[in-house]
Amino acid sequence: MLLVIDAGNTNIKLGIFDGDELVFSWRMSVKVMRTADEMGITMQNLFTTKGISFEDIDGIIMSSVSPSINYTIEHACMHYMNIKPMMVGVGVKTGLNIKYLNPHEVGADRIVNSVAGYKLYGGPCIIVDFGTATTFNMISDKGEFLGGAIAPGIKTSLDSLVNNASKLMRIELNKPDNIIGKTTAANMQAGTIYGFTGLVKYITQKMREESGFMDAKVIATGGLSELVTQVDSNIIDVIDRYLTLKGLKIIYNMNK
Repeated sequence: MLLVIDAGNTNIKLGIFDGDELVFSWRMSVKVMRTADEMGITMQNLFTTKGISFEDIDGIIMSSVSPSINYTIEHACMHYMNIKPMMVGVGVKTGLNIKYLNPHEVGADRIVNSVAGYKLYGGPCIIVDFGTATTFNMISDKGEFLGGAIAPGIKTSLDSLVNNASKLMRIELNKPDNIIGKTTAANMQAGTIYGFTGLVKYITQKMREESGFMDAKVIATGGLSELVTQVDSNIIDVIDRYLTLKGLKIIYNMNK
């Protein structure tokens, strides 16, 4: 079995592949102070609930945008599973031609998502990841990473609003029936959800125009991607909640 790990800014996503099938996945919060032993025991407990032991794992691949926790995860994998994770980064084959002024600046999560989007759904395509940040990646029909855009994340933006406006409260992220809200909570929901829907629609359309790939598919991942489709079902062509984990599996197969 293959263990895939994506360490993001807010959460760590774990997945287990048995052959080509993603059989289990979990999500845990990023905690900088977590020790390697705590990480190992947490993974062991998660595995046990699904009847998996560390001995079942014969390979590990990891991507990370949180350098401060890389050592903890690597040390936990080596100590508890006796396997050094393959790290997505410089020297790892991805099959993408990175057309960035400085390719090393591209986050590993964006590379992994782009690999999965292109390999699974074809190009040209635009990969939108609704995470701590909302990232847009433009991939050509030849598998070239042309660049993209980064915007605040939906929840990140809302948290910032609440933290900096003393009279605004924390709300549930549900689509309101009307864009003209009659309560403060409905106002905040409308501004956030309808606002981000407009952002995604405009950026993806401008990316098509600027690249010349007017038929580029929009592939979305991330837990909040469904909010946009609730407002306008024509913006996103494919939602794949496990795109990053699938991309890690593809890259592992290229390099093992």
